[in-house]
Amino acid sequence: MQLTMLKGKLHQACVTQTELDYEGSCAIDAELMDTAGLLEYEQIQVYNLTNGERFTTYAIRGETGSRMISMNGAAAHKASAGDRVIICAYAQVDETELADFRPRLVYCDGDNRITGTRSEIPLQVA
Repeated sequence: MQLTMLKGKLHQACVTQTELDYEGSCAIDAELMDTAGLLEYEQIQVYNLTNGERFTTYAIRGETGSRMISMNGAAAHKASAGDRVIICAYAQVDETELADFRPRLVYCDGDNRITGTRSEIPLQVA
């Protein structure tokens, strides 16, 4: 059986710009992409913590070290500069591979600097 699992995410990244007329949907600093294991042209889900929008698009590489998260084209209507977002990619994983499977979780501050990385989300308690 194939299961859809969280492959990588950027947690609480900050949208730096929107470009309605730019080709490509979400430009992400290449360092952030590499750390989270996101690939250019890979389908991503964007969860906007600021306005509640949730949408599917694809990632394109932004300039390394720029800390950019740019929502482009139609995605520019779903976010504004300064919005905090979670950007996720998922993978199909065979159930026989689950024991060794770990997502790449990248945590960002308001300037899109990496504040930490993990391979699991801490247990939520009541």
